[in-house]
Amino acid sequence: MSSPAGTARPENARAHEGQLGNNRFELLLFRLGQASDSERRELFGINIFKVREIMTMPVLTKMVNAPPHVLGVANIRGQIISVIDLPALTGCKPQKDDRILLVTEFARTTQGFAVEEVTEIVQVDWKHVLTAAGRGGQFVTSIARVDGDVENSRLAQVIDVERILHDVQPEHAKFDQPTGGRITLPPGVVMLAADDSAMACELIQKGMEALGVPCVMTHNGKEAWEQLQTIAAQAAREGKRAKDKVALLLTDLEMPELDGFNLTRLVKANPQFNDIPVVIHSSLTGTASEMQAKSAGADAYITKFHIDELADKLREVLAKR
Repeated sequence: MSSPAGTARPENARAHEGQLGNNRFELLLFRLGQASDSERRELFGINIFKVREIMTMPVLTKMVNAPPHVLGVANIRGQIISVIDLPALTGCKPQKDDRILLVTEFARTTQGFAVEEVTEIVQVDWKHVLTAAGRGGQFVTSIARVDGDVENSRLAQVIDVERILHDVQPEHAKFDQPTGGRITLPPGVVMLAADDSAMACELIQKGMEALGVPCVMTHNGKEAWEQLQTIAAQAAREGKRAKDKVALLLTDLEMPELDGFNLTRLVKANPQFNDIPVVIHSSLTGTASEMQAKSAGADAYITKFHIDELADKLREVLAKR
């Protein structure tokens, strides 16, 4: 990667499409400053596919009545972009005067994240990414063992960009107010969903409740796969198929332990489950992600978080069952 001293474009989805779907991903590592009540400067990470470019902090315009933790807006390549103060949001104190700006694109939005410094890009296997649930990190989805399964591996906290965007600019995620009609499933049939973001899980559950869709929520691909097997065993005892219990699987792509690409492959390769539709629900907006999801066997791909578009896609997929 080029030095972030000027303007740099990381070699992201445009050059690393081959990394999609192989249970590995590229993590951009950065620091936010000195952690609260500590002298350490912890490592944080974001999927490189969500980073459009890296630059030294440009001149910002402070907006009147801006939301808390929004430093201002920047004019970057003719686009006005809000800049979110990640150190302040996470309780860190930068030790350097010259900050770095990460321009990110996900969930059909563009925004900047102010960080203290960028360190490197590393490849990480999803099996070395562990859920952060129950570990106290409000804005963290998972913890990556950067150096793999070795003693004293560096740990990077993978930030929950969806949670951050929702909390700082909540107008981007009005997911529980569908404008169309409800979706009716047969009695005893559910939708199985998988997402590692606590905020995304909450939004999905509220959205499905508003649509009248019973939803079983899991927090990563491994949990979803295990839940599918449990449901299949129960269905077999009743003389039914898994498809008679699960209308469809809605899954995120970026998840610890087992990502959405490989979860989809497992489902479509197993005769017990391969007739269950799989809908990818991801904040990754590139065509490379959609193509890889389709090649893994996904029946549909929809970008977060747009409840009416998701509802239309669910109706379309369910009509083909």
